[in-house]
Amino acid sequence: MKYRSAINVGIIISALLFLGGCTFKSSSVDSSSSGGIKDSPQMHKASMKPYTIAGKTYYPTQVSVGDTMSGIASWYGKDFHGKKTSNGEVYNMYAVSAAHKTFPMNTIVKVVNKRNNKVVTVRINDRGPFVANRIIDLSYAAAKQIGLDISGTAPVVIEVIGFEGKGNSGSKSIIIDDFDVQIGAFKNINGAKIYRDEHNRAGGRYTAFIKEGYLNGEIIYRVWLRGFGGETEARDFIATSKYQGAFIVREK
Repeated sequence: MKYRSAINVGIIISALLFLGGCTFKSSSVDSSSSGGIKDSPQMHKASMKPYTIAGKTYYPTQVSVGDTMSGIASWYGKDFHGKKTSNGEVYNMYAVSAAHKTFPMNTIVKVVNKRNNKVVTVRINDRGPFVANRIIDLSYAAAKQIGLDISGTAPVVIEVIGFEGKGNSGSKSIIIDDFDVQIGAFKNINGAKIYRDEHNRAGGRYTAFIKEGYLNGEIIYRVWLRGFGGETEARDFIATSKYQGAFIVREK
């Protein structure tokens, strides 16, 4: 498959968005020819009460699907196994979960180990880690999936991919039920439309559409594919396709 140079630039931008720790505000772009932008904020406001640890007060913040953060990840295990987490659940080191200082409880995040590119998806159900420069504390099971159980810490990129309804006290939540694949990103909506149309029905079955994001205050138009039956199918598609820099995204 041959791509135009402009398309190659779009793919490079896509990879940079993933690796660079950028923050996205998620809203929908109509996949019709009109390309009209539809405002569709993906916010979750649960667990927003400030709390104090060792004399320092932390203020939970609203997050959106697509928000990313880069930093150091660590993990916690048997010393906390069987004890209650910050949202009242019982911590199970053999289950996949994580602690974050400010993300709302039940936020679902994708964690990528930058040393080996291994990925794990976790739900935030605890607070921490309360160590300088660390941004997320994984359960033992989650850490093992990305090789963090051996190194102890590692640089990661985390991305908000949805919210789970459990324990949200009636607050509206976003349930993640789709695995999409980002195949490109463009500064120009027309370039994104051309790319979307050229790659619609990729693999003979996947629908291409456009999502609006932001990079350094400028609008970025991301081209996603939808229609995968699950994470395995999406990963198999990425592994066998020629879309350089493609990666999985999850959003309702």
